Amino acid sequence: MTDKALRLGTRRSKLAMAQSGQVAEAVGQVTGRPVELVEITTYGDVSREHLAQIGGTGVFVAALREALMRGEVDFAVHSLKDLPTAQPEELALAAIPVREDPRDVIVARDALKLTDLPRGARIGTGSPRRMAQLNAYARTHGMDIETVPIRGNVDTRIGYVRKGELDAVVLAAAGLNRIGRSDEVTDFLSVDTVLPAPGQGALAIECRAGNTAQDADLIAALAELDDPFTRAAVTAERSLLAALEAGCSAPVGALADLLADGQIVKEMRLRGVVGTTDGSTLVQLSTTGPVPETQEAATALGRELATEMLAQGAAGLMGERAH
Repeated sequence: MTDKALRLGTRRSKLAMAQSGQVAEAVGQVTGRPVELVEITTYGDVSREHLAQIGGTGVFVAALREALMRGEVDFAVHSLKDLPTAQPEELALAAIPVREDPRDVIVARDALKLTDLPRGARIGTGSPRRMAQLNAYARTHGMDIETVPIRGNVDTRIGYVRKGELDAVVLAAAGLNRIGRSDEVTDFLSVDTVLPAPGQGALAIECRAGNTAQDADLIAALAELDDPFTRAAVTAERSLLAALEAGCSAPVGALADLLADGQIVKEMRLRGVVGTTDGSTLVQLSTTGPVPETQEAATALGRELATEMLAQGAAGLMGERAH
């Protein structure tokens, strides 16, 4: 390895810059090389259309991957929940570091919790997955809420609440933690109420899977940041998503967590949910098995649960399929 600076490709948003900065520091430590951030604008950042209309969250990833393949950057950092489930052969997912808090949170006016929201409360989210589960929760708990589709960065979303246009917005805990704004959270949504997006809270560090010695050295160095438990969990979650043939904008929630007996991790539980956005129908199932030791075992866990969910009618709930 030379001491030439490594170029890390990142989106320009405040959150992307924060998480890329944290990864840059870690990569600098394991490689002993300086790391410089290269800002790349993606179509998802400039388009004002709803995410579901412009091809789901993959629009944030494409420009970074193109820069990688063209050799303009050496590696890139993605929010794992934005990555399409099919991995291009030319690129390697070199590391999935320890996951942040996977939960969703609400930021509500007057420091309200979900259960304190008034009748007719307007809750903003651009995610069909969050809408489906919040509306289902409201139905079963006698609450009267209206989910309102919104887009924009953290400031824009929280701004709707501050300006009084919405009573609350739903965001990912991990994002707020990474930009140092977790103090604005008024309620953490239990995963029993809202299952997160597959891979939520985890980052993916991607580089070229080339045959050069430099590529091999970089893959080996980045691998030191990999957390095997996080990788097994998110592999199972994303396998479930892929097997449900769901695009990133489909209303699918999934979470794999480790069940420990004291200090010893015994099993992995995978939970999945898919529902109609109005919350009238949800298919929610879970499965528990030994902690997957391989990529194949983690993938199989996700596929098995997806098969059970499809048998219970999940396919009919997916809404519009991206063709």
